Amino acid sequence: MRSLNHEQRNAFLASFLGWTLDAFDFFILTFVTLRIAKDFNVALPAIAFTITLTLMLRPVGALLFGILADRFGRRTPLMIDIICYSVIELLTAFSPNYFVFFLLRGLFGIAMGGEWGLGSSLAMESLPTQTRGLFSGILQQGYACGYLLAAVAYFLVFNFFPYFGWRTMFVIGVLPALLVVYIRFGVTESPVWEHQQVLHRERGTNVWQGMGNAIKRHWLLFVYLIILMTAFNSLSHGTQDLLPTFLQAQLKLGVNATSTITIIANIGAIIGGILFGYYSQYWGRRRAIIVACIIGMLMIPFWVGFIRIPALSLLGTIAVGAFLLQFMVQGAWGVIPVHLNELSPTDVRGTFPGFAYQLGNLFAANIVFLEALLAQNLGTRSTPNYAAALAIFSLGAFIAVIIFTAIGREAKGIEFIRADEQPAAEEAIPSRRAMS
Repeated sequence: MRSLNHEQRNAFLASFLGWTLDAFDFFILTFVTLRIAKDFNVALPAIAFTITLTLMLRPVGALLFGILADRFGRRTPLMIDIICYSVIELLTAFSPNYFVFFLLRGLFGIAMGGEWGLGSSLAMESLPTQTRGLFSGILQQGYACGYLLAAVAYFLVFNFFPYFGWRTMFVIGVLPALLVVYIRFGVTESPVWEHQQVLHRERGTNVWQGMGNAIKRHWLLFVYLIILMTAFNSLSHGTQDLLPTFLQAQLKLGVNATSTITIIANIGAIIGGILFGYYSQYWGRRRAIIVACIIGMLMIPFWVGFIRIPALSLLGTIAVGAFLLQFMVQGAWGVIPVHLNELSPTDVRGTFPGFAYQLGNLFAANIVFLEALLAQNLGTRSTPNYAAALAIFSLGAFIAVIIFTAIGREAKGIEFIRADEQPAAEEAIPSRRAMS
């Protein structure tokens, strides 16, 4: 952080905290699915489907807030978005029945969908070129930090404040709204966005013309990024969202053990994301992603307890496996903020990365629901086989990420302000050319 000036530091911290708290609000649900299902007297897959609904509606928010970001700047839409998802999270705590809960999770998906594109474009456009890899890794690990905070909240609530149950978790979810005060008074607008406004005035064009031209020129790249992000979102949600359920429902673990293993996994995720983001500055974005995925596949048997590490108990093996697996999953993800922003045309950088990311979420939205159904089919009525379901889906997701990353190109280190005159994004469309 010492390499950044005051404005760059504030922009990055706002983006990081926005993503952290967005993820915190999302992962709260994954810890209390069993309790909510019991409270509303519905089957577990019905609650799992609300996670799917959230993922399905995130592209709507990405498109809506992305257009606002390209038209009005990154800063103000980011503040509006954070207020929206915080208030909806609070309202969720007062859901009287499953129907209202279902609707609110859908609205939360729209609000959640806007944050990543807004925050990543603000951060990447504000940072010096040579620091993007490292800070990309740190930024993306806001997701793991949010998961970690949700695990800590789960531990504290159900150990010290169990009376109000799962609803307390969602009341805590309103706290991200306080971040808006910091953004309002401490964060300046993206210099790249401001530069684009100067260019539009000099050329006699407007934002909408620039967006239209960029989409026409780069539609193939956009399709590629959607496919890539479908694979990436299948990997992250396929290895994270049902982990607490696997620990609780199949291994019969309590609050303390579930929280501990989840926290260990997310510590691994944070370290992995930062390290792979940093080394992507030297290895290249694609090579860093592929290395993380290859090693990650080797961790699957330990993560689900198929293979026990000598001298460790089953739970010890799963904890170590969870640490190493998420180290690699989020190692690959740590490269994504900088990779997508470097591939994206300047005129639509507020919309392009976030919308591609969230459309990938849409197409991967059924992962949690399908994993839950597969676990029931592979297990018994009383004990679904979550271990096998998680292993099957995670292996397929790792392979898909490797394939679609390998056929893409590099845009490492492009100058964002020059990208409009010399669009490096054109060099980033899918190709079978060997990795540079």
